[in-house]
Amino acid sequence: MITTLDTMTVAGPVDLPMAGELDVQAACGIMHVHGRRYGEPTPLGLDYASILASELAAIGGTAVGFARDRGIPLRGASTSLAQAALLAVSQYLAAATTEDDHQETWLPGGPPFHSAEGVAFEIETLDPVVWQRFWNALGACQETIARGWRPFADRFATATCPLPSGLHDLAAAGPIQWIEGIAAHTGMTLVRVATRPYDGIPAFTVSGEGRGHRRVRPLEFLPLSGLVVLESCRRVQGPMAGHLLRLLGATVLRVEPPGGDPLRWVPPIAGAASARFRALNDGKEVVEIDLNTPGGRRQLLELASSADVFLHNWAPGKAEQWSLTAYDLALAQPGIVYAHASGWGVELGPNPPVGTDFVVQAYAGIPSSLMTLVDVFGAVMAVRGIVRALSRRATRVGSSLLSAASRLNAAATRPRCGHPLSVPVCDDLAALAADPRFSRAVVRDECALVGSPWEFHS
Repeated sequence: MITTLDTMTVAGPVDLPMAGELDVQAACGIMHVHGRRYGEPTPLGLDYASILASELAAIGGTAVGFARDRGIPLRGASTSLAQAALLAVSQYLAAATTEDDHQETWLPGGPPFHSAEGVAFEIETLDPVVWQRFWNALGACQETIARGWRPFADRFATATCPLPSGLHDLAAAGPIQWIEGIAAHTGMTLVRVATRPYDGIPAFTVSGEGRGHRRVRPLEFLPLSGLVVLESCRRVQGPMAGHLLRLLGATVLRVEPPGGDPLRWVPPIAGAASARFRALNDGKEVVEIDLNTPGGRRQLLELASSADVFLHNWAPGKAEQWSLTAYDLALAQPGIVYAHASGWGVELGPNPPVGTDFVVQAYAGIPSSLMTLVDVFGAVMAVRGIVRALSRRATRVGSSLLSAASRLNAAATRPRCGHPLSVPVCDDLAALAADPRFSRAVVRDECALVGSPWEFHS
């Protein structure tokens, strides 16, 4: 009888005497990144590393069971709070450790905004024209609007957003209903910050009935060795999910538009691509396909015919518009796991607002941060669903940033870690990457890249 060895420790491969959540947030860079908006290292308002590590441990356990069913002789998996924390800051760590001349400054500041009545709200747009229309309607001058756009657009990368004070002043001068009307008229997404945590919906859904997956003679004893994942994703949530599936052993084929994903070229550059992009996408194979053309969509279906998983985070309705639904992919490859990692899921109807990390944080009442907390946690929830679907021979997985936020809120109700801070607080990610005590968890390849959050035991 084979005994499963599934363990979760505090420090894992990091050679530091960390006792609990606060130590991990301090030593592994979470306090530093989260604190950029405040001007000093600051703990998160929830035990994020502990919650994330618990989900990673659950993925590891399910993956080991799936591996055994396929003839891969694994006995167990281990992870740690430190590995979870490093995964959470992996993009920021990569960006801080390049030799690119691009310099980043982290001046404090950022939303949420507050209306005249004191109602806190978050806004979102990916379009500078919408940004300009919204603030112009509120009475901002063009110079202030222009100065505000770059820190607002870059907040996903920098974890801070030092906006001109005039924008906060204009928001505070108007009642919330008036500001909401202007947002609706100009195309700006506006979400009030919830005063109560949003929870109670499943973190992911798994459905359908598929087939077994092939037994393999793997070159590596990893749970998903021999499986192929076809990924068509942008930004953080979807690419991070594909990255984790690759670390579990899958071959990941990434679909990008002609010319490549524009995020490949966003500074700072490490080698041949953006450091942040590499933190999410290194090791994936890439094919460029124009999905706006019939020929491109046929090419994707041809690739799907030899894949085990199809993962996308397209906007609502796009799969139907392109005739690339779960039904269409199943015609090309019966039994394929079709996974959609969305922003809002089905909770806000068929035409939800723009669903990105910070507006979902606001809507769900997550303790506010300009770290991409929900993006990373949403990726982990998508992977939990996919691995469960593979192990149960299911064919459909649905997950969203909102469902991930709900899971975070539910987990945050547990008693918080009581261990006091006992290690120095990291205030320099480049120094962290150069610290030999992190050498088993971080590798250097023209920037610092975080290793797998799992260790599998055969």
